[in-house]
Amino acid sequence: MAAALSSHRQALVTLRPMPLLILLATLAFVASPFFVTNFAGFDPALFPVPQEDPPVQPAGWAFAIWGVLYAWLIVSAGYGVLRRADHPAWAAHRPWLLVNLVLGAAWLPVAERSVPGATALLGAMLVTALPALFRTPRRDRWWLQAPVALYAGWLTAAFSASLGLVLAGWGYLAETPAALVALVFALVVGLGVQTRLGRAPGYGLALIWALVAIATKNAAAPANLPVAALAGLGAAAVLGVVILRTRRRSGAE
Repeated sequence: MAAALSSHRQALVTLRPMPLLILLATLAFVASPFFVTNFAGFDPALFPVPQEDPPVQPAGWAFAIWGVLYAWLIVSAGYGVLRRADHPAWAAHRPWLLVNLVLGAAWLPVAERSVPGATALLGAMLVTALPALFRTPRRDRWWLQAPVALYAGWLTAAFSASLGLVLAGWGYLAETPAALVALVFALVVGLGVQTRLGRAPGYGLALIWALVAIATKNAAAPANLPVAALAGLGAAAVLGVVILRTRRRSGAE
């Protein structure tokens, strides 16, 4: 019995540095915009085929979500240090989230210099955010699962858009086909994740936010109807899955 208690205490101690590291990485991530020169999207000059207002890029108002994401991630990290530093249920997601945040802190400086580098970094952020999300516990939903879900949903949209920019900016596809490919990718990933993880509707809501921003931008003159239609229909499809999975989860409970 004594040996078991000693082992349990040792396990808890090993958890304690990780919450603090996540808080520090979160603060570095949030502070990173202050160390770049007013980043407002990729410089068109970085592309062999300059991308001026490409259809795959959401309307400017969509990026306001970063204010919510930054604030919520800080609150979550602080709560993790103060109230859940030793809680085993919070342990599984932490290594994935830590790697993600460290990568995120480096993203803006890379994005100022290299579109392919920034796209690769976004891909790495996405493939670390999703395992972190799937490993969040059912308890403390608003303190952990919700902010990570919202963040992962936005990353899905961001990586997809960046992929579309690379396809068009390097001349692999014209702007409209590149945007359509990017949207299909976002929808395949997004619908798959939301279907499997019905307990985290914030993921789908962040993706819907981005899709609506793309749809409304492309519906305005000069209109790009194929992109607007796919983004709008995609947003409706994701919303349908969110509602269906939320109802099923509520019924099961």
